Amino acid sequence: MEIDAIFSKLQEGMSNPVDHVLQEFSKLHTGKASPSIVENLDVVAYGSTMKLRDMAAITTPDPRTIQIQPWDKSVTSEIEQALLTSKIGITPLVAGEVIRLPMPELSGERREELCKVAQGIAEQGRVGIRSVRKEILDALKARQKEGLSEDEFKRCEKEVQVVTDAHVQRINDSLSTKEKELRQV
Repeated sequence: MEIDAIFSKLQEGMSNPVDHVLQEFSKLHTGKASPSIVENLDVVAYGSTMKLRDMAAITTPDPRTIQIQPWDKSVTSEIEQALLTSKIGITPLVAGEVIRLPMPELSGERREELCKVAQGIAEQGRVGIRSVRKEILDALKARQKEGLSEDEFKRCEKEVQVVTDAHVQRINDSLSTKEKELRQV
């Protein structure tokens, strides 16, 4: 594998855990209504499983309410059932063909729990980045056996560490922002 190909694989491989962490952070709700809390929820309807965002309009009419309006009114009960069985911890209120999710106020204890969840998500992302780093360093060692000079190997090794540190820093920055958001009353 060429050095350029190794480094493009490095960038792509390290971007995936960072993107995953950011996506998971968007699902952690802070008492503010956000469509991302429910849009990826699986709903069993029409004999198959579909994402909620594919079968309803999801809006936030005010900062404390998520409103779901199914495009097909006959699936309202299936959406309600999916919301009840999900782990979002919000009881849906059905008013005719509209489903409302009132966001509960977070207690201090729940805020700290959410911070711990965020820290766990961030650590998973860092582990993913370190895994990619190990894979890339192994590829560089294989290239070294094929004739890559020691100086070139050391330069590449330092560059891999710089890229690793940059991606870990992105996760750490996102974590501190999310913790600040979660702790804000």
